[in-house]
Amino acid sequence: MTSVTPVETNTLTGSRPPGAIPDRVFRTVALAAGILVLVILGLIAYSTTKQAWPAFTHEGLSFVTSDNWNPTAGNFGALAFIYGTLVVSAIAIVIAVPVSVGVALFITELAPKWSRKPITYTVDLLAAIPSVVYGLWALAVFAPWIRDVYDSVSSGVSGIPVLNTVFSGEPVSGVSFMTAGIILAIMITPIITAITREVFLTVPRTQKEGALALGATRWEMIRGAVLPHSRSGLVSAVMIGLGRAMGETIAVALVIGSSAKISAQLFGTGDAMPSVIANNFGEASGTFRSALIAMGVVLFVITIVIGVLARAVAGRAEQRMGGLA
Repeated sequence: MTSVTPVETNTLTGSRPPGAIPDRVFRTVALAAGILVLVILGLIAYSTTKQAWPAFTHEGLSFVTSDNWNPTAGNFGALAFIYGTLVVSAIAIVIAVPVSVGVALFITELAPKWSRKPITYTVDLLAAIPSVVYGLWALAVFAPWIRDVYDSVSSGVSGIPVLNTVFSGEPVSGVSFMTAGIILAIMITPIITAITREVFLTVPRTQKEGALALGATRWEMIRGAVLPHSRSGLVSAVMIGLGRAMGETIAVALVIGSSAKISAQLFGTGDAMPSVIANNFGEASGTFRSALIAMGVVLFVITIVIGVLARAVAGRAEQRMGGLA
């Protein structure tokens, strides 16, 4: 006589297998949590857009296409602040991503085992420092020192077309787009590093050992086994860092110069959406207040669009890698 396992008996009798109810409860709770996140996100978008609507109707499309920002005259063109936000965020990402990936690779692949924990703790500690501390240090110490560096760089490229415009200022100032971007890079590097390190630790050890066994150098192993496996996680880390950079207020407000203008001169003053909101929201009212909230809505939309595009690029790259495999 053949024996019947407990699972088969439950199937034949129609009774629920052990763990079915807890599993269903877990799925329900997880689904509810995911829906709740989307609902909260939607409510935030609805409430802020509703309060920003007077500014959108007052300015129309010129709110995002005009740089004429004059609250006294009732002009609310936010293009200069949108430009400043994108510029300082781009500077921060260009500086921070290579450094973060390099530090994460060093911790996971190159550093002696005895030094990995101290380095990791230091990176985590840097991520926990309040932004106002970075901003005050940048304003009191970094900006006065970096101004002389800017002067030297500007003099060195004065005869080179394009570069003599980009690396200049009227006047060259330690409080500038570049300084704000550098400070943001310092702030987001620990965040991107911590996430990237965790992503690199998920790479199967067999893949790395297999590449080395086939004669690959350490760099070839990293390029062929670690980075392709970590592509999606790297995108997530960069997007989190970019979100922090685009939304930073106090540190940027202290070192960007608060000048509403569009300029290719990175060593000159400018302004960004978060810093304008932080500096003016307490005293704003009426359409002015709506315009500041509208800038928050625009920043929200820009962040979502960049995230979607980055995910799409990473997804297509993964599909190509899967096809090659």
